[in-house]
Amino acid sequence: MQFSKSQIVAMGEGQFFGEGNAQLPNSEMLMIDDISHISRNGGNYERGQLRASLEILPDHWFFPCHFKGDSVMPGCLGLDALWQLLGVFLGWSGLPGRGRALGVSKVKFSGQIFPDAGSIHYRLDIKRVVTRPLVMGIADGQVIHQDKVIYQADNLKVGLIQAASK
Repeated sequence: MQFSKSQIVAMGEGQFFGEGNAQLPNSEMLMIDDISHISRNGGNYERGQLRASLEILPDHWFFPCHFKGDSVMPGCLGLDALWQLLGVFLGWSGLPGRGRALGVSKVKFSGQIFPDAGSIHYRLDIKRVVTRPLVMGIADGQVIHQDKVIYQADNLKVGLIQAASK
């Protein structure tokens, strides 16, 4: 299965997985342009996988401020993209609740993303999905540029929480 840019944008509007369920950030914090593959099987752990990408534009909002005269995409945004994708996987799996990043056990940066990068790719390998008492996904993720892994994140965790009643 795949998701187009317009479907990704709809995920940021909060209605794609149903009211009160997982949604992506919108506008400038959305770090995904498309999802080229999502599956409940396959991947390094045979529990699911996801592939996605982001077109890097020289005028992205973060380049002028990170850093002045030495533009580079903040590594935390690539890490956030991996959390975003794990939330998508949980929502796509039909699990209820709003996504929240819960942590990551290990992150390694071995490259940088400059304004002329073209595009970057994401790979997420699902390790486990827990449904009780808290819905939580655990995955390993990679940010890839020109076929080279430049960020590696192990044991990414995203939980789905129920909205509090008002």
